[in-house]
Amino acid sequence: MTAPKTKPYGTWTSPISAEMLVSKAVKLGQTFIDKDRCYWLETRPSEKGRSVLVAADHSGKIEDISPQDYNLRTAVHEYGGGAAIIADGKVFFSNFHDHRVYEQTLGSKSARPLTKEGVSRYADFCFDAKRNRLILIREDHADDPAEPLNFLEVLSLEGNTESEMLLAGSDFFSSPRISPDGRLLAWLTWKHPDMPWDESKLWTGNLGNDGSLSNIQHVAGGKGESVAQPEWGPDGTLYFASDRNGWWNLHASYSGLVEPLVEMQAEFAYPHWVFGLSNYCILPDNKIICSYTRNGFWQLSEFDPDSRVLTDIDTPYKDISYLRACGNKIVFRAGAADRFAEIVSMDLESKELKVLRTSNACSINSKYFSEAEAIEFPSSKGQAYAFFYEAKNPDFAAPSGNLPPLIVKSHGGPTSACSSTLELGIQYWTSRGFSVVDVNYGGSSGFGREYRERLSGNWGIVDVDDCVSAVKYLTEAGKIDPHKVAITGGSAGGYTTLCALTFQSDFFAVGASYYGVSDLSSLATDTHKFESRYLDGLIGPYPERKDLYEERSPLQHADKINCPIIFLQGLEDKVVPPSQSEAMVEALKTKKIPVCYLSFEGEQHGFRKADTIKSSIEAELSFFCKVMQIERDDLVPVPIINEEKLLPVKSSK
Repeated sequence: MTAPKTKPYGTWTSPISAEMLVSKAVKLGQTFIDKDRCYWLETRPSEKGRSVLVAADHSGKIEDISPQDYNLRTAVHEYGGGAAIIADGKVFFSNFHDHRVYEQTLGSKSARPLTKEGVSRYADFCFDAKRNRLILIREDHADDPAEPLNFLEVLSLEGNTESEMLLAGSDFFSSPRISPDGRLLAWLTWKHPDMPWDESKLWTGNLGNDGSLSNIQHVAGGKGESVAQPEWGPDGTLYFASDRNGWWNLHASYSGLVEPLVEMQAEFAYPHWVFGLSNYCILPDNKIICSYTRNGFWQLSEFDPDSRVLTDIDTPYKDISYLRACGNKIVFRAGAADRFAEIVSMDLESKELKVLRTSNACSINSKYFSEAEAIEFPSSKGQAYAFFYEAKNPDFAAPSGNLPPLIVKSHGGPTSACSSTLELGIQYWTSRGFSVVDVNYGGSSGFGREYRERLSGNWGIVDVDDCVSAVKYLTEAGKIDPHKVAITGGSAGGYTTLCALTFQSDFFAVGASYYGVSDLSSLATDTHKFESRYLDGLIGPYPERKDLYEERSPLQHADKINCPIIFLQGLEDKVVPPSQSEAMVEALKTKKIPVCYLSFEGEQHGFRKADTIKSSIEAELSFFCKVMQIERDDLVPVPIINEEKLLPVKSSK
């Protein structure tokens, strides 16, 4: 066995290349089971971010179901989700290129359009077998009176390609679900200025033989209560997750009366950023297979509604989502600190697991992987949480007294959460001698409503405090070099990053903003409908509290920034337009701060193309090393404006 070479942290040679992040990688999404066959959606960077329906047969053989020229993705709410459904031997899907709904018979390699070309977008399909139609969400961009209009819509499968409105009157609709006998419909709504995780409502209505909706009843949700994922049991019971007790726990509606099924400090749902989320599924015997999270880790369980007993199911996974059932078999997406995200099926009798697909097929020895360590640390509003990854590479050892540089990751949302699942984007850094801390700052989901609401009125403050507190905690523990700390984040995480570099610059040497928010006033007046009032809760109503928007906008305080920043931006981003990054770049150029700006044609909010993903992380490494004066011979050149202004940084030995 060869002894490890002695080299400073940050200079180590890694077998994990940027190419490996995309060459054999896919992003795994929504799952389906139809007649005991498992299906899932996967997004492929190698195909310019195309999303494809894939199936596995009983032997585990994988095949593409989608025709080559189709991209199964929807732009409803811009973030999409719920782009397909499998029913009656067919696939019904939204095609991203033209926003039309298509029907494809399983086994066929062609699809026929069900809707006309136009300005409508569709998502969250529900199959109404009794009336041979789809019930779905339509987002109408016609005429643009002020913003797109959203409806519950029906689409006949009898040859009529005109969809018809079923219900209007709310700013947002989601999750249409039909009862087993076809007589009742359940759905969710919410209105401005609330986001679905702030306040949403669950409704039911009677479906007539002609398909009309009547006798609409409010079941749950309202002020201070968020409802997620309604599902009907085989006996006609309506199940859903509600946070009326402060946590997204499972509930049921029995003859109009709502009862909690599970009451525990754990969450059984994700925030409704995308359609099609499913954290539980119901079996033919009315038992429920579900997943719940505590302190960032997810657990698979079985719940018996009759006995009210929740029984954990042993698996190697700590991140579990997109649960679907058929008979005595389930399929789900899962991951763990030592496993990439996978599509997994399970036989519920034998508890046998079968991995159908992994998100990254690169062959890398696990000895190079740094596993997520859950840490808890004090911050301004109480305890905060993160996953910490130590620099790790068995081929190298650091000189005595040398401490690793730190990469602080700030997740998007901000109502979202980071995951402990093995991710090459993190291992890329740790195997090169950088430590990483992925922060679940106040406002993150998975820690209860009170923790989520820490960010109410405090965006740009609490999230930044928690990122800084993580740096302080790791510094005091002697785990990182406090003079070589970088912070990086995308979207809302990009805003946290820019705020940290603006208002807490003493803690950071450098930063990277991926399509990050720099001007809150511009975001409030120039973003898409779904998030157009999000800032009311995070900052305050606009323009009434314009003072707060200016006070917390990095662009308005660029004179306080003293460290270099790299900006990475998609030019077709409708959520955070390129003008946000470009204005910051101009401000830093004027102030003579070293800055790099990389823009990418054809990219939207969240990079999907292989070349973009690869180029971005290589540029980030080069920029960070240039600023921190870490010498490597594998760095790609990046265009740095005001490069001559780079100053020496202090360092541990």
